[in-house]
Amino acid sequence: MKVEAVLFGGVAVFFAGSATLYGVWSRWDPAGTAVLIIAFGMAAVVSVFCAIQYRRQGRRPQDRRDAEVAAAAGPLEFFPAHSPWPIVTAFGFTLAATGVVYGLWLFLIGMGILARGVLGMVFQFVTRGS
Repeated sequence: MKVEAVLFGGVAVFFAGSATLYGVWSRWDPAGTAVLIIAFGMAAVVSVFCAIQYRRQGRRPQDRRDAEVAAAAGPLEFFPAHSPWPIVTAFGFTLAATGVVYGLWLFLIGMGILARGVLGMVFQFVTRGS
């Protein structure tokens, strides 16, 4: 994960520089500058995540030149078979976005469903280890 952290760190630095230069040359155009700052933030989040995973887990077999193919064998991670929460979350987001147009009442219903969907995804496997 060290290579990925450095790669996304470079992307984050590129977007930070681009945001700064674009902001100065466009006299702080709010739309373009905001988009570049958000792109910097997303790349930085991925870079930090990869760096943390590298520190926690160390080098992977894919990172070592002397590793055998069998070193990467075995279960990788836990992947759920099915979950209803992505559909609930998408429905909640759709209602909330539609509520922006049609009224506060629909927006609030959508936010409630969206919150339930997100919490469902976060906590659906909280008891998996026990």
